[in-house]
Amino acid sequence: MAVKMSHGKFTALNACSNEQGVIAALAVDHRLNLLQAIAEARGARATVQDLQTFKATVTRVLSPYASALLLDPEYGLEAITSCAPSTAVMLAYEKSGYTGEAGDRLPDLLPAWSVRRLVEAGARAIKILLYYNPRDHADVNARKQAYIERVGAECAALDIPFFLEPLVYDHTVGGSQGLAFARQKPAYVTEVIAEFGQPRYGVDVLKVELPINPAFVAGTRAFTGDTAAYTRRQALTYLREATLAATLPLIYLSAGVSDAAFCEMLELAAEAGARFAGVLCGRATWQGGIPIYAQQGQEALTDWLAEHGARNIQTINRVVVASATGWWDVYGGRDAIEIV
Repeated sequence: MAVKMSHGKFTALNACSNEQGVIAALAVDHRLNLLQAIAEARGARATVQDLQTFKATVTRVLSPYASALLLDPEYGLEAITSCAPSTAVMLAYEKSGYTGEAGDRLPDLLPAWSVRRLVEAGARAIKILLYYNPRDHADVNARKQAYIERVGAECAALDIPFFLEPLVYDHTVGGSQGLAFARQKPAYVTEVIAEFGQPRYGVDVLKVELPINPAFVAGTRAFTGDTAAYTRRQALTYLREATLAATLPLIYLSAGVSDAAFCEMLELAAEAGARFAGVLCGRATWQGGIPIYAQQGQEALTDWLAEHGARNIQTINRVVVASATGWWDVYGGRDAIEIV
């Protein structure tokens, strides 16, 4: 049976991907964490102008290598004019950070924006980041689920794709980069993929974490040498099982790991037979430019990006093109989609 999709969403998803339907997107929607990183590298205060300059510079130099570019409307709108004409612009809709009682991590939207206004600003797709623990209290998760349902309905009304980025966590087991959470992560990511793939949420693409923490995969170059959370064979199984839970196109985020570690994990996913439709990564590509900009300025950042940033994104792109499949493959192929 053919999957029905609106003309606007179908066209915009194609605009965000290459001719094979693979999404090779670049994220530059970082806000408070980027501001803090620039300040720490400089040893002095960073400003809104620093954010705008950094985003515009990354956009100008690296967007020609990306099928889509993710920015934020708070500090990234000026960068849109620097974006390559062939690269689709995606805009974030959520506030940076979260609110609520300790551990709840409740989301909120940017108060001066709506999906309509983001579309008017140039968005071809909308992105929401959501911190989510699939085993949290039912009332907490009900609030988050309703929040996503509202955004999904708003995107449907404007006929624009909705990219959801659910980041899993569990504050009861320590930090998200620790061994205890690494052992829980495969189940959490798989459960989140299954939950938000339901039609009620109106999500079109899930931007997900790898279900494994590269630093804890024994037998890989990314392994730090500390206690392993998984063998290489187990990692292959977890990667495959997570994508089997998907009813929507999945793309991976880099979660701040190095480009080398991220590429190795993408190759591992391909070896596992895990079906994914591409990537939307940022820091793996440009984070090395932060101290360059903070200490030497925009011109030095431009030079660094032209050499190192461009090499990073092209390296990731080569792995993505070799490993990913078209976003429509989860539906049985492009011809299996009925445009309505």
